[in-house]
Amino acid sequence: MSTIPARTERPKPSSEPAWAIAKLYPDQGYWSDRDYLSLDTNHLVEFTHGYVEVLPMPTQRHQLIVVFLFDALRAFIGARKLGRALIAPLRVRLEPGKYREPDVVFMLAEHAGRMGNDFWEGADLVMEIVSDEGRQRDLEEKRRDYALAKIPEYWIVDPREQTITVLTLSGDHYVVACEAHGGGKATSVLLQGFEVDVAAALSAE
Repeated sequence: MSTIPARTERPKPSSEPAWAIAKLYPDQGYWSDRDYLSLDTNHLVEFTHGYVEVLPMPTQRHQLIVVFLFDALRAFIGARKLGRALIAPLRVRLEPGKYREPDVVFMLAEHAGRMGNDFWEGADLVMEIVSDEGRQRDLEEKRRDYALAKIPEYWIVDPREQTITVLTLSGDHYVVACEAHGGGKATSVLLQGFEVDVAAALSAE
């Protein structure tokens, strides 16, 4: 006669965070480049001089805009063999101790030596889709960071304002090269002939 094994009691859930896991990582302010680069996660995580920042999970709308812009950029540069475009997550080192993960990033073919497997050393063009919870980060902080890193062109794609602003580097800061609204087209300075229909990009499906 077979017997039914006694059911093992599952441990009761605790409301306490998994502190033991957290203690495997450095405290904020004490992260090194090596600590950051060895972080294995499917989240977008950026790094600034000892501090890590976990970015919000993108929405479907955000990702549809990213894919639209990436496809348009890749089609343009691919036919002309101008360089390489990728999408986040991809670490871009702006300076020692500072990494960002732009939504779309492009490097000219002549700068291929700066495209490492773990991270890129800067970029030639970056695009960011502005999120409601990260407006200051995209509109102010990243504008400053990318300019100081000498990235020649920065596209700010703002679904709330229905605009795409193309910034081009002038010295150590950006100036507005193009600000296109719903019915207009955003045009690149770096990539002559590359343009994006604003309404199509922001209503991508």
